[in-house]
Amino acid sequence: MIFVGEGALLWRAVQHTLDSNLPVDLVCGPSPGAQTPRPDVPFRAVTDVNSVAAELVAASTDGVVWSLNNRMIFRAPVLTSGLRVLNIHHGPLPAYRGLPEVALVYAMLNGEREFAATLHQVDEGIDTGPTLAADRYPIGPDEPFHMVLRRGLGTCHRLFERCVPLVAADPAWAGEPTRPTPAGPGGYFGLKALARLPQHRDHPDFARATSLGFLADYLPELAAALR
Repeated sequence: MIFVGEGALLWRAVQHTLDSNLPVDLVCGPSPGAQTPRPDVPFRAVTDVNSVAAELVAASTDGVVWSLNNRMIFRAPVLTSGLRVLNIHHGPLPAYRGLPEVALVYAMLNGEREFAATLHQVDEGIDTGPTLAADRYPIGPDEPFHMVLRRGLGTCHRLFERCVPLVAADPAWAGEPTRPTPAGPGGYFGLKALARLPQHRDHPDFARATSLGFLADYLPELAAALR
């Protein structure tokens, strides 16, 4: 298996895969500094995963690429290489596509009482590929953003833990029969939606939905938009 992304969510998934005696062929992502969290795992520093498509194909032993906490967009030639790219998206699809932290703020402003982690196959769009599995979790009416986000990240990791053995047993796994059925076109929450957030300062839940707490340093774009 190949992994693409960055941060704790990515490396927790790599560690779990190794602990499960499953192969980690390569990890790709922005340079983590002088040393990766797992120096015994092959790592390729890259800012455009599509530029190393041939390397991914050569390294892969099962044809599967996992995308976790990944800001890079998969295009050809990766998507036309025969590799199957699977993404853990923090958000219910298709209702909340795009940047997960931005989508979560809007979900809280919209009065949502649950959110989700979704496993889907990556296609040419952004978070538009077929859904394979999803785990929902609650949003308490008085809970701040940082508390909800932490719960969501834990849900994302548990979804990976639950699905990785199924994919390992069958790289063409078609997903769970009870996965949610998409309802409606959904919405996309990217940089334009991020820039519009200050327009919602009069919303009664704005303070709660934008309470970054200790996560402010980890979400610099969101923190800057809220200043």
